[in-house]
Amino acid sequence: MLSRSQYPEIIHGQALLRQGAQTYALPLYASKVSAGYPMAADETIDQTLHLDRDLIEHPLSTFLVIASGDSMINAGIQSGDILVVDKGIEPAHGRIVVAAVDGELTVKRLCIDRKGMQLLPENSSYRPIPITPEQHVVIWGVVTRVIAKS
Repeated sequence: MLSRSQYPEIIHGQALLRQGAQTYALPLYASKVSAGYPMAADETIDQTLHLDRDLIEHPLSTFLVIASGDSMINAGIQSGDILVVDKGIEPAHGRIVVAAVDGELTVKRLCIDRKGMQLLPENSSYRPIPITPEQHVVIWGVVTRVIAKS
């Protein structure tokens, strides 16, 4: 069973910025991260968003991406949601991560066991992505929060 800390906190627009709050400016990448089948990565920064400092643990290693697809709906990640991703957190078993698999981005739950590593969807319509030695996989970071689009 997964612990509560292995699910990102879901926040809504009004919680992003309290009146008088200190903020961090974080980059929002133009490339959407696939919550479905992996899609090509693009490191272009589309814009900068200001978030309440209380929401960000490691501001220098945190960035934002937009989810696209429905493979993570059972973890509360919907298409169009903004994911707060922290590169400063160790990508441990059970955490939701943004990963580049052979140059294509995806958001999935990281599974590490005796058999190796897999990226697991949170929707039974999708299959796990096994990580093999032939693949080039880079974990971009751990999803700490989901900013719900609605």
